[in-house]
Amino acid sequence: MYAEERQQAMAQLISRRGRLSVVQLAEEFEVTTETVRRDLSTLDRMGVVRRVHGGAVPAGSLTVIESGIIERDQSNTQAKEAIANAAVALLPPPDSVVVIDAGTTTARFAAALPRDHRLTVITHAVPVATRLAGLPQIELHLLPGRVRPATHAAVGSETVAALAELRADVAFVATNGLTVGHGLTTPDSDEAASKRAIIACARRTVVLADSTKLGVENAVRFATLDSIDVLVTDSAIEAVDRRALENAGIEVVVA
Repeated sequence: MYAEERQQAMAQLISRRGRLSVVQLAEEFEVTTETVRRDLSTLDRMGVVRRVHGGAVPAGSLTVIESGIIERDQSNTQAKEAIANAAVALLPPPDSVVVIDAGTTTARFAAALPRDHRLTVITHAVPVATRLAGLPQIELHLLPGRVRPATHAAVGSETVAALAELRADVAFVATNGLTVGHGLTTPDSDEAASKRAIIACARRTVVLADSTKLGVENAVRFATLDSIDVLVTDSAIEAVDRRALENAGIEVVVA
C-alpha cells in the first residue's frame, strides 16, 4: 500500500471509529509506530485529523481527503516547512487582522502560528480553519462560498463579495505558478477570483511558494508582481530568479 492510500484509509478509519491509538493503527496497517506517527502528522497538518496524546481523533466535519491534496502536501515537504516557519516572522503586531489563503504551504503556516500572538484570522480554506478552530489566541472568521473538492477552499461570488467588505493588515497567499513576466497564476478561474479578492483586501501581501513554482505559468493570472510585497521561498531558488524578482520590487525571503 502506498503512503497516500494508507493515509486515506487511516483518515477514514479514524472518522468511523472516533479515536484510535498509534499502536492500534500500526497493527491495523501492519506498519511501525514511527510510520503511523509520520502519517498522523501529515494528516494533522492538513486538518483532516487532530493529533492527541497517543493517537488521533477526527477533526470536526473534515473527514474526506482528496488524494490530490495529500500528493501536494507530500511534495517538497522540507521546503514548505521552512517557508511556513520563516513566514511567521512576517506576522503583523498582535491584535492585527490577517487573511490566510488555501494551500499546503499556507496550511503549514497556520499550524506554525505562535500561541502567544493574538490575531484575527480570515480564511476560505477549510483545512486552515480546522487547524485554527478553538485556539484561544485566534479569532477565526470562515468565509462563505462553494467548497472546491480539489483544494477544500470556498470560492464563488459569495466568497469574493465577503472579501470586498473586509480590510486586513496582511494577506498570506499561495500560488501555483510565478513568473516575472506574467505574475502569479493558478489553473482555476474561481480560485483566481478568490485570490485576487484576498490580495485586494490586504494592505500588505506575502506570497508563500517553494522554488518549484518559479518559472511556472498556469491558465489564469490573479496578480501581477506589483501587487506583491514579499515572496518567502526556499534556498533552491536560482540566483537569476531572485535578482529578477528583487529588481521587480519584491522583497525575497529565503527560508
